[in-house]
Formats: sequence, C-alpha cells, structure tokens
Amino acid sequence: MARFAAASTHDTCMSVAMTTPYLRLPLSFDVARLQGELAGLNANEWITHFNTNAYEGGWSCVPLRSVGGVAQHIMPIESDAFADTPVLARCPYVREVLTQFKCETTSVRFMALAPGAHIKPHRDPKTSLEDGVTRLHVPIQTSPEVLFYIDGTAVHFSAGDAWYLNASCEHAVINPSPQPRVHLMLDCITNEWLEALFHTAGGVLRPPPPYPDPQIHDGNVLALIAQFRHMQTTAADEFAALYEAIYQQRQSTRATS
Repeated sequence: MARFAAASTHDTCMSVAMTTPYLRLPLSFDVARLQGELAGLNANEWITHFNTNAYEGGWSCVPLRSVGGVAQHIMPIESDAFADTPVLARCPYVREVLTQFKCETTSVRFMALAPGAHIKPHRDPKTSLEDGVTRLHVPIQTSPEVLFYIDGTAVHFSAGDAWYLNASCEHAVINPSPQPRVHLMLDCITNEWLEALFHTAGGVLRPPPPYPDPQIHDGNVLALIAQFRHMQTTAADEFAALYEAIYQQRQSTRATS
C-alpha cells in the first residue's frame, strides 16, 4: 500500500508561504442525490486521465464543464472558453450544486480513483486561491481509508462536504478501499465570495509579495538596485527608486514593530 512521507520543512506550503493547504468549507450537499446521478453515467463516458505517469492503477474522469463543452475534452486550456457538457445537462442536482458556488467555474468533472489505486506526490502550479484558481472537491463516493497526503499530512475529505485543496502544495492520494473513490472537482475563479467563504472557514491567505517581482526579496533587492543604478538609464533609475522605496519602508516598519 502506498504511503507518502512528509515533505522537507523548507518545501512545504505552510512553512514557506504561510497559507492554508486544505480546508473544509461551510457547504454540504446531498450525497444520495449525487450518487444517484453518478449511477446514471455510462461506462464509456469515463475517460482515462492523460497523465499516466502521475498515478498507479485507474484514474479517470467525466467532464461536466470543459473547453467548448466537449464531453471528451479533459485537457485544461485556460485561454479557451469553458462551457457545460451534455453530461451536465443530465445531472440536474449537480447543476443545482454548482449554483451554490457564487463564482465563475472553468473545469468541472467527476474524478474517479479505482480501488487500490494511488496518485503520486505532485504539484499543480498556480492552482491556489491566492493565484486566482481555487480548486474545490465534493466527495461523492469515498470511505475513511481514502486519504490525501498534503505536504505530508494525511487527511480524509468527508463525503458531501466542500473541500478546498491548495493544489500548488505537494499532494498525493491513496484509495485502499474496495470501491472507487469519486469526487466532484471544480476549478473556480477566485473572487470576493470565495475569499469570504475561505476566511469564514478559518483559512489563511498567503501574504502578497512585497516587491512587484515575486522573485525579489529583502535578501537580493539591494544587489538588484545596484544593478539598476549601474545601467544609468531613466527606466532603470525609476525601477531602482521603486525597489529602494519599498525596501526602506519595510526596514522602517520592522524597526517600529
């Protein structure tokens, strides 16, 4: 059975970014009705996940919202328009569930992990509330043995509840149970409603980067300012002045706190 060790301390979402890696949100849904609509799907509507190196066993999905509303389209292309698929038209309760999320949704799918299967540790970059794409899960068919490992912490996502996953954190999933684990998974565009829901549930957002370029920090900004000054151009001087003003403000704040 797969087990996943904790990530090293310097590599975790909580230690680096001080952000919430997962969170149960104050929204719950009728599991029996969701399972009823799940049972109405045809076996040939399930599509094997394209990233076959990321898992062992079976991992498949049924798109409910996809690029162009195509039922066979599972590749997320953020620059294209998402629309409901014909499968969603046959799932009235799922449509009702989606109306409870007061935000724009892009990709929405049923995701099934086969008995005995596991998803290997990985990250999905730029998939967090702070980055603008909020990934939510509503477990439909699950059991206590089904576990996420998020930054090395084991957690079970309870059936019928809405869960936030910061997918930019390292995460893995195991399903040692004798039945498929099926979640309704939504990718949502972060908005004020989602942020308020997140805060209500006790979530902690990653602080915004102090400098315009997130790769810049107090440890390297002085060298960057010196490089800008050395260029001796108007644009470089303006950048140097901007970064120097931010740095001095941060030092002043630290001195008085």
